[in-house]
Amino acid sequence: MRLSSFIGASGALWYTVCAADSNLSEPLSSHQILPNNFKPPQVFKNANLVRTVNLEKSFVRETINLIIENTDSKPQDEYYIPFPADTISKVGGLQVRDKKNTNIPPFKTSIVEYDTYSSTQFFRTTLPSPLAPSAQLTVSITFHILSAFKPLPAKINQQDKQYLTHTFSTYFLSAYPTTKQKTKVKFPSSDIPDYSLDPDRQGSTFNYGPYNDIAAGAAQEARVRYEFTKPLIHATLLERDLEVSHWGGNLATEERYWTTNLGAELKEQFSRVQWAVTQHYSPPTSALRSLAVPLKPGSMNPYFTDDIGNVSTSRFRSGGGKKEGLLELRPRYPVFGGWKYSFRIGWDANLRAFLRTLKNNNSEGGRGYVLKVPFLEGLKMNEGVSYRKVEVRVILPEGARDVKFETEIPLVSVEETTHRTFMDTVGRTTLKLTAMNVVDESRDIPIVVGAPDPLVLCLVSLCTGFRLEQQILTCTSKVTYNYPSNAALRKPLTIFGGILAVFVTAWAVGQLDISIGRQT
Repeated sequence: MRLSSFIGASGALWYTVCAADSNLSEPLSSHQILPNNFKPPQVFKNANLVRTVNLEKSFVRETINLIIENTDSKPQDEYYIPFPADTISKVGGLQVRDKKNTNIPPFKTSIVEYDTYSSTQFFRTTLPSPLAPSAQLTVSITFHILSAFKPLPAKINQQDKQYLTHTFSTYFLSAYPTTKQKTKVKFPSSDIPDYSLDPDRQGSTFNYGPYNDIAAGAAQEARVRYEFTKPLIHATLLERDLEVSHWGGNLATEERYWTTNLGAELKEQFSRVQWAVTQHYSPPTSALRSLAVPLKPGSMNPYFTDDIGNVSTSRFRSGGGKKEGLLELRPRYPVFGGWKYSFRIGWDANLRAFLRTLKNNNSEGGRGYVLKVPFLEGLKMNEGVSYRKVEVRVILPEGARDVKFETEIPLVSVEETTHRTFMDTVGRTTLKLTAMNVVDESRDIPIVVGAPDPLVLCLVSLCTGFRLEQQILTCTSKVTYNYPSNAALRKPLTIFGGILAVFVTAWAVGQLDISIGRQT
């Protein structure tokens, strides 16, 4: 179990170790595995800690604001954040930043390469500058956890309410002693029939603590059961293509989803009649019955298909070029707990809204371009959407080169490949970015593809007992590329050459004498 969790974690988490000057660098091969009795040096203490656990969506979001104090006689800059081994593979979006100075970027954070059989794994955060003895620093730690809920009961009737259970520690799992802390848990409603311990209940919020003098690594388990009659929308895979056309002035977007509902399963067979009756007054349901996709101003030509073909149960509200559009989708059938639904959506947009030309031209007479597109768009639901794996392909014009990019989304792999389509010769340069454990709160964080400015990337290589190595990258959002003039002419010349070849071939065939007769 612990070994499988570690393998999952190596592909699901990101780490920051500045190392290279190219965003397509090879992963580092050196690694260090710490023994299972490793303990972080006790050089800090948490003077005050306030933790918020948000259960209002289909994933857990935690925010920890704390004051750390250096208790050592020397300056220190490494702070460790522990996680249980069975949880770390589900963690995403972990950021540590200065609470009082939001202009400072998030601190460099990496996962400690550890013994695969250790029950606790660690993230290591490097402070921007060493903290002096007895000095204090206020930091904020945020992250989300996917697939953390269990429905109870596991099977319900079609019109029943859905209840979820969540088990957590009222103490924040810390590698250092904590002088004072308290925990706040937010629920989607006040319908919370079962809970352990004795929290201070205020409507839909539970308060635990304050607690004093908590030892390092201490935990106090609590369990809650609360009403959540909404679908738990989870996409096991999202493939997103962004195709840039300079000649057509168009940015074509296509997204392919493989979704499932992680909620309670049906106790009995699905009744279509009962479902049709409830549609007249739309009561709360644990089934996924509709999807909303906000689109950028100027988006046009949307489509919605699934494995069968075109799905007509959709409606597009255009924003008229100035306001955000809305694509409303209704699947062919309601997706109850345990059911799956795969589909694809796509739309076009004016390239001018996303592409800018750089002033400096290259030596071949071409131009440099900066492309700024969202890493994640698509579904936006009140109950939230989580993604196990997201693959984004940015398909640039044929002949584009010197590709650089930045994005704040944590990535597990980056590839530069070639995509071939109609009338292509050498193929189109394609940038493929892969991320794990993403949630819809990351919508609209951009990828910027652009000019050949130096770009520092962050790499780390992990290795398990099976010699599994994984490249982990994290950057800030930008893609740039150069587009030479001869590359811009390649497509029309190819079309002209193809048409000319057809006519020449037809003329040559017409000159052949294929008649049957005696030659004179």
